[in-house]
Amino acid sequence: MMKITALLENISECELKAKHGLSLYIETKNRRILFDLGSDRTFFENAKTRGIDLTTIDTVIISHGHMDHGGALKHFLEINSTAKIYIQRKAFEAHYSKALFLKVNVGIDNKLINHPQVVLLDGDSQIHEELWLFTVESTDKYYSAANDTLYTENGRDNFSHEQNLIIKDDKTVLITGCGHTGIVNILEKAKSYHPEVCIGGYHLYNPITKKTVSEELLKEIMEELQKYNQMQYYTYHCTGQEAFMFFSKHMSNMHYLSCGKSIEID
Repeated sequence: MMKITALLENISECELKAKHGLSLYIETKNRRILFDLGSDRTFFENAKTRGIDLTTIDTVIISHGHMDHGGALKHFLEINSTAKIYIQRKAFEAHYSKALFLKVNVGIDNKLINHPQVVLLDGDSQIHEELWLFTVESTDKYYSAANDTLYTENGRDNFSHEQNLIIKDDKTVLITGCGHTGIVNILEKAKSYHPEVCIGGYHLYNPITKKTVSEELLKEIMEELQKYNQMQYYTYHCTGQEAFMFFSKHMSNMHYLSCGKSIEID
């Protein structure tokens, strides 16, 4: 059995503290995994409340180079000296959010790039017997305008620093962070793994402009998601409440994973 707990997410309906960002604690038969770390020590506090010992984590996946997903890496390395941190090399490049005349650094600490626990990846990789990471090159299908404020030093971000996780346990699970490359494109790339559960964000809400993408785009994405009629979907974080409500109204297999909630998959 696999158990996945949201240690950090934008919304909490329990005793755990919510914050914009993401961190998932994942237990499989063989691994203790953190998928993303949030921006600060908040997920440490939430882990302690739930009795989760972060020193026992053996694998950390950082989905992409934004601070709300990997900002707490330095703090984690201070308390865990054995876990391997798997991250795309490009995630340590500079990343910005731009709106009007404001340019805000949203990247992670690039001084950690040479840390001995950090494993730099360049594209797809199998990292354990049951764990695969993959990137998505084609982002053309159902592009989200919520990405438009995100930049690198070279212009608009193409999210080549973003990776997605496949876990093969009793069931095969796909996990994404923000899904900047588009959930439809991610699912197409993941087909060869035959996932039965999809857990992730779709980046359909822009926290800077506080706008959700058009209903037309939501409908188009929903129609694509419905093609995977045996899939169970769990979403969070940057999908946004408005988009989630739209999907869940039409899809009985769409659920929200808020801070503190757990999923057991067997």
